[in-house]
Amino acid sequence: MSASLPAPIINISAYRFVTIDDCEALRERLQAECERLQLKGTILIAEEGINVFLAGPREAIDAVLAWLHADLRFADLTAKESLSDAPPFRHLKVKHKREIITMNRPAIQPQSGRAPAVSAETLRRWLDQGHDDAGRPVVTLDTRNAFEADLGRFEDCIDYRIDKFSEFPPAVEANAAALRDKTVVTYCTGGIRCEKAAIVMREAGIENVYQLDGGILKYFEEVGDTHWQGSCFVFDERRALDAALTPATPPKEKVES
Repeated sequence: MSASLPAPIINISAYRFVTIDDCEALRERLQAECERLQLKGTILIAEEGINVFLAGPREAIDAVLAWLHADLRFADLTAKESLSDAPPFRHLKVKHKREIITMNRPAIQPQSGRAPAVSAETLRRWLDQGHDDAGRPVVTLDTRNAFEADLGRFEDCIDYRIDKFSEFPPAVEANAAALRDKTVVTYCTGGIRCEKAAIVMREAGIENVYQLDGGILKYFEEVGDTHWQGSCFVFDERRALDAALTPATPPKEKVES
């Protein structure tokens, strides 16, 4: 009788911008729960919200999500999933940080109200037809770092070649005039950077700005790689995922998140 195949590892990414006033206490409780479930990955907690990357067996992942959903602040936390043969993290880290995604613009607070989002299907339709439903030309804007965009991007996207996210606001402000007559859809890996990026762009006077809901990973899940070139960089040992949400290339080195 042949041996059964090992159960796949479930990898989740999720975030929620919501005011958290007990960050350290939450960090300690969440650390203990993840250790109990023997999960690996990185969780960032800040006053502006939570950012989660975890890997483990299905039962453990479902348990930690149930634990989070029991807290009203995270009741609508939605996780994006992918599979791997082994956890792409070596350790568990639960950290209390100043921001869950660093922009160094404390006045930008998505927890107070997010910019409008567009679904993957709608973006694909707009790109198919070359304009939005009002007839305005549509452009995609990559909010990620240059090395991430080099692995994969939307066709004909705008890429400011930034090295860190805090460089995004001045890049937008310097180029705002060229975008004011267009519909701009910002995108990033899972959506978290766009929550801040889209607000910055609106404050720079660019009216027709949307964020790609769920980011590149949700786009892959719902519509595949239409209008996409290459793979999507992820901050774990898999390095990059293809449109099937499987590793695009073998990992070349260990990555710490």
